[in-house]
Order: sequence, then structure tokens, then C-alpha cells
Amino acid sequence: MKTYSYKDKKVDLKQYKTYAWINLEHIEEDNRQGNKLYAKYILGLANQELIKKGFVLDVENPDAVFLFDTQIEKRIAYSQAPQVSVGIGMGGPGYYVGGAVPVAGGQISQKNYDEGVLFIEMYDTKTQNLLWRGWAQEEISYSTDLETDIQRAVQQIFMRLPVNHKGK
Repeated sequence: MKTYSYKDKKVDLKQYKTYAWINLEHIEEDNRQGNKLYAKYILGLANQELIKKGFVLDVENPDAVFLFDTQIEKRIAYSQAPQVSVGIGMGGPGYYVGGAVPVAGGQISQKNYDEGVLFIEMYDTKTQNLLWRGWAQEEISYSTDLETDIQRAVQQIFMRLPVNHKGK
């Protein structure tokens, strides 16, 4: 799993102490339709991580709002097998002739796979400016333990949120 984040360099995130979520109606509707089956799970995990960082949920007048989304993207990876060569050499009195002849290898193979992406964004409620974005990407398949991967992704994303009100 790879995680990344972006923060507006001009903003001090320590001033944001309360939060709420936006697009919750969208999450409920997607969940009812069978889309975004893990939305409530992600929301619960994210709330736990924000509370650990000292944020307080305030749906009336929050300093910042968060939103999240998930995507599954089709990806293609290419790899090339190593080139294998055999050298041929001949020797004789006073001269040497040699060369290399490619025998095998160098084939390019293609692998199609799905990559799951979870991103979480933080916005200022007054300016609506993006303050911070964190996201995680990982190859997924039918054998992927989604609940474990989602839990790890949420934890790792919030580890990248550079604020901790409880650390004071």
C-alpha cells in the first residue's frame, strides 16, 4: 500500500479543531444502491482517527469539513524479462574474433489489475479552500481482505495529517 498527502503550505492546520463531514447524504444513497458498501465503515474509522488527533465533531459550526471517496481504477503494468546473451569467441595465432548473440529473454509482459484508491480531503468551512488531502492506493483482487486494507489505509492516511491537538 502506498499513501500520499498534500497540504497547503500557507495554512497552519493547528487552528482547525472542530470538524464535520460533507456529502453524507451521498454516502447513504450510494450504500442503499449497493455502491460504496464500505462507506459507513470508512466513516467510523476516520472519526476514530480524528478523535485520536484531538478533533471534536461539530455538525453545527465546524472549523473544517472532511469528505472521502473511493475508486477502483483499471491499471496495466509492463515488465521486461532480462536479456540473456551467449558470447561466441574464436582465437587463433595473433588474432581474436568474438561476439555476442542474443539467445532468449527481453520479452515484455503485460499485467492487468485493479487498484483501489481511498482519498480523504479537508476543507476550510469559511473559504471552501482545500487544506489537506491524503490518499492510499493498493492493488486489489478477489482475495483482498478489504476490511483490513481499509482500516490500514485510513490509519496511514491520517498519520499524514500534520496536526495533533492531543499532543499539547
